[in-house]
Amino acid sequence: MKNLLTGLARQFVVGLIVLGGLTLVVGVAYPAAVWAVSRINSDGAEGSQIKDATGCVVGSELLGVDQHAAPGQPDKYLHARFAGGVDDPTAAGDPASSGASNLGPNNTDLVAIIDKRRAAVAEREGVRPDQVPVDAVTRSGSSLDPGISPAYADLQAPRIARTTGLPIERVRQIISDNTDGRQLGFLGEPTVNVARVNVALGLTGPGCR
Repeated sequence: MKNLLTGLARQFVVGLIVLGGLTLVVGVAYPAAVWAVSRINSDGAEGSQIKDATGCVVGSELLGVDQHAAPGQPDKYLHARFAGGVDDPTAAGDPASSGASNLGPNNTDLVAIIDKRRAAVAEREGVRPDQVPVDAVTRSGSSLDPGISPAYADLQAPRIARTTGLPIERVRQIISDNTDGRQLGFLGEPTVNVARVNVALGLTGPGCR
């Protein structure tokens, strides 16, 4: 009996030692190491937040949100790609949801959506429909793409200059300053970060609450 109790006590002590060791490694050391690595690029770890001149967080460099002017107010914003579907092709994206339409290139609904978007952009920017870039009438796979093509941004520059009162050269310089090149120098295409441009223009929506 004494040997049995001694064996149970020994196993109990060993179990406590293993439990304590694993708690330290898995419950303390590992989370601390992950947190420390995340601090190497703390901005990215916090969602790549974009702040305005007052320090208010107004968006993320990784999340496309298409801001719109209030009814009756001039449209001063640089607009992102459309995210609406069949019901409302020109609707702005909802940051709380994302997803593709899954419509093929020969789908009649997709053709109608593209035609409606092209007409809306042409009317808004005062140009011919054939001057509207492809990314202005199509949506990204997530529908929350933060960037647009330099061509689409340049198409919007005259309207922004007219409604903000800024010189067109200044608007184009802001767009250029917030244009990201190809990844690693050769992957993808240059993109203009819409949120950063609007912040640089002083257009940040309602701001902090």
